[in-house]
Amino acid sequence: MDDLLEDAVAQLLRDLSTPDAVRAIEAGGEHRTLWQAIEEAGFADALVPEARGGAGLALHEVFGVLRLCGTHAVPVPLGETVLTRGWLARAGVAVPRGSTVFAEAEAEATGDDVVCPLVRTGRVADQVLVARGASLRLLPVATAQAMPAGFVLDVALRWPAQAWAAGIPVQGDARELRLLQAALYAAQLAGAMRAAFDRTLAYANERQQFGRPIGKFQAIQHQLAVMAEHVFAARTAAQLGCRAKDLVPESLHVAIAKARTSEAALEVAGMAHAIHGAIGFTAEFDLQLFTRRLHAWRQAAGSESYWHGVAGRHHLDSGEALVLDTIRAATTVH
Repeated sequence: MDDLLEDAVAQLLRDLSTPDAVRAIEAGGEHRTLWQAIEEAGFADALVPEARGGAGLALHEVFGVLRLCGTHAVPVPLGETVLTRGWLARAGVAVPRGSTVFAEAEAEATGDDVVCPLVRTGRVADQVLVARGASLRLLPVATAQAMPAGFVLDVALRWPAQAWAAGIPVQGDARELRLLQAALYAAQLAGAMRAAFDRTLAYANERQQFGRPIGKFQAIQHQLAVMAEHVFAARTAAQLGCRAKDLVPESLHVAIAKARTSEAALEVAGMAHAIHGAIGFTAEFDLQLFTRRLHAWRQAAGSESYWHGVAGRHHLDSGEALVLDTIRAATTVH
């Protein structure tokens, strides 16, 4: 089932989430056509139970879909919506149409406004599942004041106090929602790294220097080999982060996934641009669509240093003498 879903999503994204379409949406162009195609295909309801009109899949079964969001630099929040709809359905909340993202509100010293300083892909979202302390509420983007923030599709949102009061309360643990967010970005990082690697390999085989492709030079071959190691290690780690029988993965699995993919993102982006040279940074070249996302998603939901700390605490709490024993236990397939 998950392979059939992944193939169907891949076909739609190849047709509609092209580099030119991504550029147009990032520049402020219309994004509803892409989202409507996703909505009509039912892909965003993959984690919603069958009794409520969804596919009833588990998190590990939609890993391929989440990864494809990175592979195709999808400029609408497909991955976020898949996870939030699954979360809302589990909480017994009517699943809204349109796209939904998640964000954390900051505590302000004065005033009752609800402020989310960084809402990933919030510029093209319809709703936000906001964590404010231990409370969760679903708020419409249309009632918020928006300001640019971070990545080109990100925004800072501010709602008046009455908007929070009118929002839909959602039962659940905000800490689990953060685990899902980190697992999502690990999967998207894995997809974006593969896309950057594939383009870099193709460029190395096409670009001629001193009468032969630069991919024939030993130094370039070494960089490509190191990139490949990072790319495939990141995919394996990201799959571990989505290993869950239901919806929420284990904290240690997510820590390993997000730490490894964030760590690899820096290396892959750096080597991709080193091999491409100056052309890789130009707006007209596709590589920057992916490497900009690598840098943004690396820090989203916690960078590698944060998740290294989480994994370290797991090891100390486990009582294992060796770190290897903790890793072996976490990665064993039962």
